[in-house]
Amino acid sequence: MEADAPATPAPGAPARAGLGTIAREWGRLGCIGFGGPPAHIALLRELCVARRRWLSDQEFEDAIAACNMLPGPASTQMSIFCAWRVGGLPGGLVGGLGFVGPGLVVMLALAALFLAGRPPEWVRGAGAGAGAAVAAVAVHAALGLMPGSWARVAGAARARWIAYLAVGAVAAATVGPWLVLLLVACGAVEVGRRRARAAAGRSNGAAVHAGPALLAAAAGAGGLGALAWVALKVGALSYGGGFVIIPLMQGDAVDRYGWMTDAQFLNAVALGQVTPGPVVHTVTAVGYAAAGVGGGVLAAVVAFAPSFAFVLAGAGRFDRLRANPDVRAFLDGAGPAAIGAILGSSVALAVPLSEVWQWAVLAGAAALLLGTRRGVVLTLLAAGAVGAAVALAGGPVPR
Repeated sequence: MEADAPATPAPGAPARAGLGTIAREWGRLGCIGFGGPPAHIALLRELCVARRRWLSDQEFEDAIAACNMLPGPASTQMSIFCAWRVGGLPGGLVGGLGFVGPGLVVMLALAALFLAGRPPEWVRGAGAGAGAAVAAVAVHAALGLMPGSWARVAGAARARWIAYLAVGAVAAATVGPWLVLLLVACGAVEVGRRRARAAAGRSNGAAVHAGPALLAAAAGAGGLGALAWVALKVGALSYGGGFVIIPLMQGDAVDRYGWMTDAQFLNAVALGQVTPGPVVHTVTAVGYAAAGVGGGVLAAVVAFAPSFAFVLAGAGRFDRLRANPDVRAFLDGAGPAAIGAILGSSVALAVPLSEVWQWAVLAGAAALLLGTRRGVVLTLLAAGAVGAAVALAGGPVPR
């Protein structure tokens, strides 16, 4: 029988929990995990540190730092790590699936509703309203990441930080799916600078993730191979948080492969924000638009697989990852570029807005998020309600 009572393990001895407990607790987090990474981290801390005492404060903080150094959704990686810490490899798998599963199911259901060939008029209006607000959400996300990233650099490094930020912003607004090349390039520049300045170089094979090698495997004209490639870019090469995936997906899903219209893509981004779990679930809606339910599931599996692989294969070496100077240097370049990409994505997200009332919704969302500091979910729900009201009143709704 599983012991549900909290217990503090002896120093150095990992706390343990049964798979049933992990499935229940992480499944609950997956159902209530609204509000983005800060809310997810707070829920995990309350469960694993405060209530169950499975991890110490120091262990939890160290894990956050290590996960933030990995590409992909950091809060998902934290959920996998914490489950691995108390349940080993099976626990990590069960906990990770429990955390992302509910959002996947909800996203598939909403994608079927919002991306149907002839959805009800009020549904189309709600999607157009929420979609109009996502450019403001992108700016809000980027501004929230800037202070912490800026504080980690000093001196001449700040000039390079600004340059990387600018590269990311311009690239997100212009080059679409090829943005990832520039993110990796910014990281590689910093690795090159560190090695050039080192008095005695020591080879360290864990320097940069296999981004360039993965890029060589890009799919061709379309089909499930192309969908899997888009999802892989989202899961394995998105540095700096969930919103950096938006410009990575938009060029592929809308322009290159034509799976979605601009309006439908904005709907998908909004759905990724209002469903529980990480914004990476947006790729599920892209997959649904490309190939139905099977495409949505495929996209989600491929997008989340790198997070499971990174954590389950490397959790025992997180200390060495954090101490690796090449990894730190890579993120010194890729990190600010990713923040710039999030900021630049707001341009690409705003350009498709075609109705005057949508621009008014965008202005209102910006005021709520940046002025009164209302939450993202509440802002998007309010924007969706405005759009639904416009549609019901007979106003113009983009198709």
